[in-house]
Amino acid sequence: MASKLYKSKPFTFSFILLLTAFLFLTINYIRQVHTEFQNESLKNPGWFDVVAPYIRHEKINIGLVNMDGVVDNIDRGRGLQRRGSTVKVHYDLVADYIKWEDLFPEWIDENSPSKCPEIPMPRFEDYKELDLILARVPCSRDDERSGLRDVLRLQVNLVVANLLVRSRRKNNGPVFAVFTGACIPMWEIFKCDDVLWHKGNYWVYKPELTRLKQKVLMPVGTCQPATPILEPSGQEIWRKYDNKSKSHTLPQPREAYVTVLHSSEDYVCGAIALAQSIIQTNTTKDLVLLADVDRISQYSLKGLRAAGWNIKPIRRIRSPHSKRQSYNEYNYSKLRIWQLKDYDRVMFIDSDLIVLKNIDKFFNYPQLSAVGNHKHIFNSGLMLIEPSICTFKTLLKKRFVVASYNGGDQGFLNEMFPWWHRLPAKLNYLKYFNTINDQLHEIPHDLYALHFVGLKPWMCYQDYDCNWDSLENHIFASDMAHERWWNVYNGMSKKLKQYCSLTSEMDARIQTERANARNATFVDGHWKIKVKDPRRHSILIS
Repeated sequence: MASKLYKSKPFTFSFILLLTAFLFLTINYIRQVHTEFQNESLKNPGWFDVVAPYIRHEKINIGLVNMDGVVDNIDRGRGLQRRGSTVKVHYDLVADYIKWEDLFPEWIDENSPSKCPEIPMPRFEDYKELDLILARVPCSRDDERSGLRDVLRLQVNLVVANLLVRSRRKNNGPVFAVFTGACIPMWEIFKCDDVLWHKGNYWVYKPELTRLKQKVLMPVGTCQPATPILEPSGQEIWRKYDNKSKSHTLPQPREAYVTVLHSSEDYVCGAIALAQSIIQTNTTKDLVLLADVDRISQYSLKGLRAAGWNIKPIRRIRSPHSKRQSYNEYNYSKLRIWQLKDYDRVMFIDSDLIVLKNIDKFFNYPQLSAVGNHKHIFNSGLMLIEPSICTFKTLLKKRFVVASYNGGDQGFLNEMFPWWHRLPAKLNYLKYFNTINDQLHEIPHDLYALHFVGLKPWMCYQDYDCNWDSLENHIFASDMAHERWWNVYNGMSKKLKQYCSLTSEMDARIQTERANARNATFVDGHWKIKVKDPRRHSILIS
């Protein structure tokens, strides 16, 4: 019995040693984890480490916008605790009854517009010396597409932008915006080019303040016409909103008119007429045509160059939401205008428009400026944009996940740029007549540019608008508008007119529809007109 007890002592001793070692290691591990947790809690938030090296002041003044109830590491970090000084920015929330449609009405009286609904702002004099704004972007769901047309989201973005451009820190040092939340900030206001850092739900912007000032000068929506960002002399007009800021002469911007031909030669004549109409207004801007040279013949490219276009080759882009062989299948090629990084601003114009008087002054507007189409939608036939490679890449990426209401570029761009600026309707006047009592379909005499929807003038006889020959096209018919296009044509040289020849296919369609109109005895009587168009004597075999 004693022998058995003696033999069990080494086992007991070994067990006690192992248990002691385990407890020692466990205690050390717990201490190490606790130490690491304490050290981790003292780390600065990532966004602070990004901006701190840029700010020379001992104290970094941080304004908090829409941060109520957000659990944030704003008080962590030795550097942040030592240098950071936070202040909550107070302002009234926009009224619940104000909807997006109130900010972006379908129609306004451009000569005497009413005031836009009020979007409350802070008392800016209470927040004069901020280095950084930390803001939460309102978002109704954890979905990148939610809240795109949300008034509260717009208010927060405008509050941040206004605070930044009004900051009066010593030495005019850089200012920053840090956004957090499931929804991204509005890229119509905070350009993707200005992103300094992005991780998770945090976005750090180092905005270019001149452009940001231009944005806060704009009305809160299309409830009022957009205002120019520059005076004709090239002077910045920020001073009329901020009397303490001195105006200065900016470098002469690089600007151009741009159009796109991507899939067929049907619009070559239209593009030639567009160039000639712009040149006839004595423009000082460049003319750039983006062409898929694999689908536009060398013969046509020669004519386009002779008309005044500087040709830049592109590869067309297909809309993922359009049907095969549809008219708008490759309209996303228009997105390539954002690749024209040699220019500060470009005015895109579809090749079925003509310019009737000089519109160079409208380059003094920011992205994205356009004319209303219907409801809160703009017409993408004429747009003022600011080229940017990162904008182009974003559009290219988003085209697969952001739907287009019409399958084409207009529906897509309206989803990507819901906050846009209203240009005068006479800058992109649609040849469209839906009033029953309007039999003449006359157009105003003081238009800037005319947009030929329906059958195009060069696809008709010169004698009258062939949209009259089809009942469904009557809403697009106007002899007065038709004549304005042919006035441009008649001012072209003979070598350019040959690119607007009638094809046998065009002529056959016109004759068929004239016969149908005659048989139906349309009351407008255009089918009675004796055709004298000289192009009928040199019809091209199509």
